[in-house]
Amino acid sequence: MNKKDIPKVLFTSVEVDCLEAEATLPAKFKRALSILNLAQRVKGKKVAVKIHAGYNLGYTTIHPLFIRILVRMIKDAGAQSVKVMDGNITEAVPRGYTEEVLGCPVVSCFGKDGKYVYKEKIGFGNLDDVLMSGEAVDSDFFLDLSHVKGHGGCGFGGAIKNIGMGIIPQESRGKLHVLEGGLAIDRSKCKFCKKCVDSCPNGAILIDKEKKTVNFFFHNCTYCRHCSLICPEKAITMQGCKFETFAEAMAVVTSKFLKKFNPENLLYVNFLTDITIFCDCWGYSTPPLVPDIGILYSNDIAAIETASLDMIKTENLLPAGLPKNRKKLVKGKHLFEKIHSKDPFLMIKFMEKYYDCSMKYKLEEIK
Repeated sequence: MNKKDIPKVLFTSVEVDCLEAEATLPAKFKRALSILNLAQRVKGKKVAVKIHAGYNLGYTTIHPLFIRILVRMIKDAGAQSVKVMDGNITEAVPRGYTEEVLGCPVVSCFGKDGKYVYKEKIGFGNLDDVLMSGEAVDSDFFLDLSHVKGHGGCGFGGAIKNIGMGIIPQESRGKLHVLEGGLAIDRSKCKFCKKCVDSCPNGAILIDKEKKTVNFFFHNCTYCRHCSLICPEKAITMQGCKFETFAEAMAVVTSKFLKKFNPENLLYVNFLTDITIFCDCWGYSTPPLVPDIGILYSNDIAAIETASLDMIKTENLLPAGLPKNRKKLVKGKHLFEKIHSKDPFLMIKFMEKYYDCSMKYKLEEIK
């Protein structure tokens, strides 16, 4: 991308001008993909569509209808092949993500045996390398189809997380999650009085009865420091909000993957519907934080992520979207930061550092 060019982000709104099928979001979805010349871009190519199908009782992921429309357009364009993929496809079937419904194979990112992967050198802190999806790497055209929602580890999950955490297997995800943190416990001082557990307003401290100790669950942690202040043994200390390292690592992994493709063979689509407080991997759904907004499309990953966050506003908060024990917002500029105490823009800023992309954008609505 020419640094002088401001990336374009297309937008289709959930709002309808009249009660006709062609005025609704699925029809607008087709029109936007046509404007992006999807048919010409995928012709004769092996196309990978990366989704997050969710788990267990979750129901707020991208509706299969949209994926079916997308797959039909790709096939009609003369693509060599098209596959919809996620890490755990056994969890995809109960929610309708099947070949019969979508119109193409639904495959694991890592092959039937989980070993279709490539080792990629990362060299970021303790993250020496990761394994990447063979199905994704070996495709000619990669379409990142993401559902935007809140995320306790990095503020929000969208296009970057769908790649950075979505195209690597559990072994490598574990390495990434190790980088989360910010609170430390001196177990030699801990008397297992559990006062920290009782003081935590967000359920971020877990009890290990067998080892008689406690552990932190940083997805729920907002760094309020109630635990460190109440600990009578001073066993808990702050060591900086290490989610920043986690956000940077996510950007590094994502950039390494994207550099395997020519920019014209990458497309990002973000769904701003059913925007919940936590990631779809939690295995259940909660009410939306804000009213449904629509869908964004771009050839630039930083631009579409920034535009997505800009459209999610604190003043539009629906109180029912917050659990009863999380009603009080903390300090922050963005709604997700006020909920999770993690700056959601940070991950995007790191993307600009490691990959040729821009947080600036021109928004164009498609009717």
